[in-house]
Amino acid sequence: MKLGEFEFETSEYVYNPSDDTFLLIDNLTINKDDKVLEIGTGSGLIAMHASKIVKTVIATDISYDALCLADKNFKANNIQNITLKFGNLFEPVKNEKFDVILFNTPYLPTSSDEVLEDNLNYAFDGGVDGRKIIDPFLNQVKNHLNHGGKVQLVQSSLSGNEKTILKLNELGFKSEITAHERFFFEEIVVITGVLEK
Repeated sequence: MKLGEFEFETSEYVYNPSDDTFLLIDNLTINKDDKVLEIGTGSGLIAMHASKIVKTVIATDISYDALCLADKNFKANNIQNITLKFGNLFEPVKNEKFDVILFNTPYLPTSSDEVLEDNLNYAFDGGVDGRKIIDPFLNQVKNHLNHGGKVQLVQSSLSGNEKTILKLNELGFKSEITAHERFFFEEIVVITGVLEK
């Protein structure tokens, strides 16, 4: 199928681009010389948009299904400047630093009886309070950013937007909600933090 300018495949085992995906895409703040990392690339659409702006993108995922699908989508669009790596959070880029880190987080509060038995679960399962992945990500993100670097992450009002902003500020970021979209039971936001210290 066609998704904007891209030929695009989806899979029942990989999170399909949705409102949160497009909210981040529409509010990317990337410059052409930035070194960009996307964590949890899923089907690859955010990385594909970033790849049109910068020379190289590294995109990671904890799901082999996602990496296979993203690779198909990159090849279908002749995109050659994205490197795919397998692993959880920053494991695949242990000693690397970036100018911009992007992450559409698994932010949904999820009880044990809501957990799926396949790889799709990685895309949305935020644990009981929605912060199971967000907090470990925040604890590590500063170590992988160049001075003046930037993080852009997507989460929900259900998973504590203010907690994320407070944590980023404590870590030396100047952070704020830079985009939001309201739904009937939650607000999806893009939080952008610029590393100042």
